[in-house]
Amino acid sequence: MTPYVQLEQEFRRLHAFRGALAVLRWDAAVTMPRASADVRGDQLAALETECHALLSSPRLTRLIERAEASRQGLADWQQANLREMRRERDHAIATPPSLVARLARETARAEALWLDARERNDFSVLAPQLDEVVKLTRNRAAMLGQHLGLDPYDALADEFTPGLRSREITELFATLSRRLPTLVNEALDRQLEGPAITVEGRFTPARQRALCVEVMRAVGFPFDRGRFDEAGRAFTEGVPGDIRVTTRFDPRDPFSGLLGALHETGQALYDLGLPKEWRDQPVGQDRGMALEESQSLLLEMIIGRSREFVAYLRPLLLKHYGVDGPGWSEENLYRRLNTVVRGPIRMDADELTYQAHIIVRYELEQRLLSGELPVRNLPEAWNELMDRRLGICPASDNDGCLQDIHWAQGSFGYFPSYGIGAVVAAQLWEGLREEQVGVSQEIIRGEFGSVIGWLRENVHALGAKMEVPDLVKHATGKPLHAGPYLRYLERKYLLDG
Repeated sequence: MTPYVQLEQEFRRLHAFRGALAVLRWDAAVTMPRASADVRGDQLAALETECHALLSSPRLTRLIERAEASRQGLADWQQANLREMRRERDHAIATPPSLVARLARETARAEALWLDARERNDFSVLAPQLDEVVKLTRNRAAMLGQHLGLDPYDALADEFTPGLRSREITELFATLSRRLPTLVNEALDRQLEGPAITVEGRFTPARQRALCVEVMRAVGFPFDRGRFDEAGRAFTEGVPGDIRVTTRFDPRDPFSGLLGALHETGQALYDLGLPKEWRDQPVGQDRGMALEESQSLLLEMIIGRSREFVAYLRPLLLKHYGVDGPGWSEENLYRRLNTVVRGPIRMDADELTYQAHIIVRYELEQRLLSGELPVRNLPEAWNELMDRRLGICPASDNDGCLQDIHWAQGSFGYFPSYGIGAVVAAQLWEGLREEQVGVSQEIIRGEFGSVIGWLRENVHALGAKMEVPDLVKHATGKPLHAGPYLRYLERKYLLDG
């Protein structure tokens, strides 16, 4: 058995461990009793330690070195797989097992305290535990950066968006920041000419779920290989073949649960479309959170809030909610779904203000990791930056620094992937529409095969074979840039789509 074949066997085991971790995380958010957080933390720590031990073992290092010595005999996908194997190993050996285990336990506790803090609307409930997570993450970032030859923050961000560095991310965000504030003002002025009518009522979770299931089936979510649940937040977990999607229902809001479900379905379809023959290997995994987020935002924001999708959706709203009247006309629904509001909540943000929310988090997490910003001062720093970027000040911790779970999970370097994902989504959409000229009429009819098929071929099926910038250029023929994103926003919000 060649060294490369032995490596494939080892990474097949690793894939199985990670699948078990995913199900445990899903269970913790959906069904686990909250008081069981410490027990679950120990379980997660044990499995994380096993994964780390496998990746950092001297045997794996020897196998990689031997396989690289004879890489000329490997096929193209095998060489890419070997590259990703080394990348995972390089990340793993930079962090000692003791730190891996501590992070798993402390983030599990922080997640439970985040829920408690949300219930009390009091950041001080979480602050001491978050401070511990930040210190551990800072240590890990320093070790990882030193080993990889990267800035500590870049070392963390590389785990979520391989191939992009903070210098490029900052430049991209600076380009957006030069245009978006005036675009928001222009859109708000235009919006005054014909504001949307508020739709009111009580929309039970059962009715919202039935609507979500029908739309998810139409888009292509396979319920025989995935499930859909209600949780305190929308997220996707699992592995291809066992995908778990959740959303959150608000009885006063007929749209948020559906939009959350569409967002997560976009990610789930990406995971399900990864190359089947490589799904248990590194090269067969997703190419990072920015690309996953691009699939989510393309479905939720670009398609799910388009005039074409509203034409498809309106009869379903009438069917499941039993509603009618001027507020439920296609025109009003379109305006309602695309209303621009300077609001405090990222998950509720429209496309124009969304990037400001991401940039706030990007700047704050860099300051937290560097030690410039003490955790205890996070609420004040958050409010100050929200005022500077969006002209608003959150009324409470829940509307401010408690709204996201990412930092409690130790996911520093994650937030830029949301902003980059939106830019990638618009560029992919521009390329897709150039090739699929009849896609608008298909969406009106509730037919999504051409959309998903194009994404399968040009994004999903490539797995982790390419870095994000290379994949975007491969799919669209153009380098990643902000132009398509800004064109899309200007056309939609200033020229009415």
